[in-house]
Amino acid sequence: MEGLFQVWAYLEEQPLLWLTVTVATYATAQWLFVTGRRFPLLNPVLIAVTATVLLLLATDTDYDTYFEGAQFVHFLLGPATVLLAIPLYEQLQRLKEQWFPIMLALGVGSVTAIGSAVAIGYALGLEATTLLSLMPKSATTPIAIGVAEELGGEPSLTAVFVIMTGLTVAVVGIPLLRLMGERDPAVKGFSMGVAGHGIAAARAFQHSQPAGAYAGLGMALNATLTALLAPLVAWLLGL
Repeated sequence: MEGLFQVWAYLEEQPLLWLTVTVATYATAQWLFVTGRRFPLLNPVLIAVTATVLLLLATDTDYDTYFEGAQFVHFLLGPATVLLAIPLYEQLQRLKEQWFPIMLALGVGSVTAIGSAVAIGYALGLEATTLLSLMPKSATTPIAIGVAEELGGEPSLTAVFVIMTGLTVAVVGIPLLRLMGERDPAVKGFSMGVAGHGIAAARAFQHSQPAGAYAGLGMALNATLTALLAPLVAWLLGL
């Protein structure tokens, strides 16, 4: 047993350990998701995040140590986001034909995302700082954190809200839309991108490429609109 602890102590000092753990955890979660016939609660991101957090807690590993290795995955987030433009370009003709319903859906979705957050926050008696942190929950993480900082919210709290929102939409989005009778992959994808940013967009790509393309569009447009609307809403409410 002592030898095992010595091996772990050695590995823990290696930056690539946590990169390997992150990739292996997600690969295992993806296998479980496929094996489980894509059952919503077996969402790979949800399983991978939960398993990784539990492992960090069990080994008493701080976030800085983890990020030293996992930063390589973090670096790839930028290029991966840019690559969303490729499937979006393939849907360019359809986008030109649907620009009005897309803009209308974007406006309704963005206002609902911010308004519901504020309404629920007020109902729960949350402090102003928490409300400001909660407002941009449906925007992609970098923009949501930037908006929260500008409004006087707590960026770390915003990051938690963003991840929770994305995971929730990724898990319930497709089943809920099916229950509502929605069959168009474009509608499914755009709705998930607006409501649940990148995490939900990744789930939309698993559903179909058109759904993923529209999810990427929804994510990008909602991030921009949220950055414009959140300060206005905060000003109107006197926060």
